[in-house]
Amino acid sequence: MNASEQFPGNISLQHISIHLGQDKDRFQAVQDVSVKIKSGEFICILGPSGCGKSTLLGALAGHLLPSGGELHVDNQPIQGPSPERGMVFQQHTLFPWRKVIDNVAFGLKMRGLNKSERYQQARDIISLVGLAGFEDRWPSQLSGGMQQRVEIARVLVNRPRLLLMDEPFGALDAQCRMDMQQLLLDIWTRIRTTVIFVTHDIDEALFLADRILVMSPRPGRIIEDLPVDFARPRHTELVTSAAFMQLKRHCLELLRHEEGQALPRLSPLGLPKDTTPRFAI
Repeated sequence: MNASEQFPGNISLQHISIHLGQDKDRFQAVQDVSVKIKSGEFICILGPSGCGKSTLLGALAGHLLPSGGELHVDNQPIQGPSPERGMVFQQHTLFPWRKVIDNVAFGLKMRGLNKSERYQQARDIISLVGLAGFEDRWPSQLSGGMQQRVEIARVLVNRPRLLLMDEPFGALDAQCRMDMQQLLLDIWTRIRTTVIFVTHDIDEALFLADRILVMSPRPGRIIEDLPVDFARPRHTELVTSAAFMQLKRHCLELLRHEEGQALPRLSPLGLPKDTTPRFAI
């Protein structure tokens, strides 16, 4: 058994470029991205809106074909969508006419598992995301955060090598968003699948990630591969720590520099001089 079979979820991107549109409307969304991601890592892709974050995620999911370069998962080229690369979007894609348990079990049904087996696996995953007791609810009976929990469960029940997440908590209120971030980390600690999480929120990236891939404005390039060495498990108190704020300032400076904005002159505490604090969480 080779390493990729024993520890699945290794990703290799070699000089990936992606163009979108047709003819005169064609443009380059992603430019010459090369990165390696190890099995079980939690990676956040951070960058401004329109920088190609979601486009790069779409290529990993198999929905988009790169115009150049090589893209592999466990030494195999990505040739199309697969349940082994599960995708979670900002807006849920649940079937409104199916109850929670049937939404979660749907992928297993498509794979031919009998009802008893798929329901048992679905219940286990529903419990993992904190929704035990809600198996017979309709999606319309759930809050936005609960709907996203079902969405995550529906992906995880297929035991994917990669969990691909495109700003999955962007539509939630601040408290619910933080709760979902904590839940996601708790789940990831238990299952250790490779996670690629797209966000434009610096706090979210720093709280979640092992590494942050910071992207430039379009065409998106990786301008820094930033390790995030905060101890795990992580708790909400982290976001007010001095080390967290220092890394946040660094990310802000990277993004401002790429956008061509003048950087603020910082005081010893890291706040712009003679101004009110700009880095409130």
